[in-house]
Amino acid sequence: QKEEKRWQLPPKNKRPPSYQLSRTKPNQPSSMRYRPLVLPTDGVRAMMESALTARDRVGVQDFVLLENYTSEAAFIENLRKRFKENLIYTYIGSVLVSINPYKELEIYTKNHMERYRGVNFYEVSPHIYAVADNSYRSMRTERKDQCILISGESGAGKTEASKKILQYYAITCPASEQVQTVKDRLLQSNPVLEAFGNAKTLRNDNSSRFGKYMDIQFHFKGAPVGGHILNYLLEKSRVVHQNHGERNFHIFYQLIEGGEEDLLRHLGLERNTQQYQYLVKGNCPKVSSINDRSDWKVVKKALTVIGFSEDEVEELLNIIASVLHLGNVQYGEEDSGNACITSDTQIKYLARLLGVNGAVLTEALTHKKIIAKGEELMSPLNLEQASSARDALSKAVYGRTFTWLVNKINASLAYTDDSYKHYSVIGLLDIYGFEVFQNNSFEQFCINYCNEKLQQLFIELTLKSEQEEYEAEGITWEPVQYFNNKIICDLVEEKFKGIISILDEECVRPGDASDVTFLEKLEDTVGGHPHFVTHKLADGKTRKLLGRDEFRLLHYAGEVNYNVN
Repeated sequence: QKEEKRWQLPPKNKRPPSYQLSRTKPNQPSSMRYRPLVLPTDGVRAMMESALTARDRVGVQDFVLLENYTSEAAFIENLRKRFKENLIYTYIGSVLVSINPYKELEIYTKNHMERYRGVNFYEVSPHIYAVADNSYRSMRTERKDQCILISGESGAGKTEASKKILQYYAITCPASEQVQTVKDRLLQSNPVLEAFGNAKTLRNDNSSRFGKYMDIQFHFKGAPVGGHILNYLLEKSRVVHQNHGERNFHIFYQLIEGGEEDLLRHLGLERNTQQYQYLVKGNCPKVSSINDRSDWKVVKKALTVIGFSEDEVEELLNIIASVLHLGNVQYGEEDSGNACITSDTQIKYLARLLGVNGAVLTEALTHKKIIAKGEELMSPLNLEQASSARDALSKAVYGRTFTWLVNKINASLAYTDDSYKHYSVIGLLDIYGFEVFQNNSFEQFCINYCNEKLQQLFIELTLKSEQEEYEAEGITWEPVQYFNNKIICDLVEEKFKGIISILDEECVRPGDASDVTFLEKLEDTVGGHPHFVTHKLADGKTRKLLGRDEFRLLHYAGEVNYNVN
């Protein structure tokens, strides 16, 4: 453009062949611009051929540039090419596709952050930093709150992606002493939440077992000044049971492996995970990719940075240790068939660590309270009921501790400066991904339902709303066919007819309600749904793959068999 010159229009037969005509304005015949046409030399031609060869090798960085853009095979092949060259990020327009490399890549340095800072989204190669920077600049220039949604199956790298975004804001945003404190606390909330809310599963050594939505609050100068975390659906059942090859929450192993001798003595714990019933179910005490001892040091330091006092840390660890002691409470059976606790060693530890009366705790673990006509009656439990009561107490204690922990972190991140009453927000959603195990139960049902809702939101925000906008503006385009998973969401959540409503109804109805009657009620109510099938309703081929106590849902991401027990 800089080399363009203004020319008086010469006769057609005298126009230089190496010049290309381009109008500066419509209907302007007398004065035209001519731009020299660069005829490729050998060097330029070689460069062009090299670029095409590179494109063949590494694929395109934006899927909208794919020639065969409707082909799933071409989509996967482009991903494969890029992944082979350690290019884990690819765009689909403004959406970023990321593949977990399961190794450290040198693409998250401070220099990389500076490269993406304040740069147009498509000027540089695809990166999580580009998404973070684009959201930040949109928030600043448009004065609108932003949200970054991270979705994908278990082990896809969602938690790592959210950490990279936080690190980007911590490094690149304006800072002051007060702002630096907030940045440090935002970053240090990650190892704490991971210790108490993450665990090793068959799919992922550091799998989030809870959903997290984090608000990062920015004042008018663009510096992060506060934050808030919403947590939901903590997988409390993991406290008392793990599938083979899985572990309990990281914090239990970190405490036992990394805790100082005096601390363990105070908590009544031994440096041996095999001594605790809640830690041996999965038969996987150690993981090669996890160093519990060094992680313990990181968590201890993070708690201090966030603002936990020594007393609060001690109380927190008392409760964690008490969960392990609860798991070791052993029951015997009296002649009457009622359950009794065979050893009071664990009760003594529990009474001290939880600050409760030992006799009251013993009664709570062996009896249930019945209120009839305003009167309270204590009814003894049998062996199975007592074990269930113990496990229920363990889950409740851990669940409430986790909620208290998140509230404490939120208090430390709270935006308290009254001089700036208005702030902008960037939200960061990181939930556990779609998962299928050999044995799937209520927890996987909740997780996969959550992913269905996120997929529905994604469809609403991209395909559906975009195409409706094209229609409204009269733009001619080829409609994109897509599967709208609202039908599956309705199957789960519809009032009076959805699976959750049926489960609620079975839990409260009088009579002998059980797992089996719940399954039968499902068959009667939603048996005709195209995305639902049971052993009884299946054809011969499918029946071989379904247990009699299972039902199958056909999710957008695949089929999952759920066990009702």
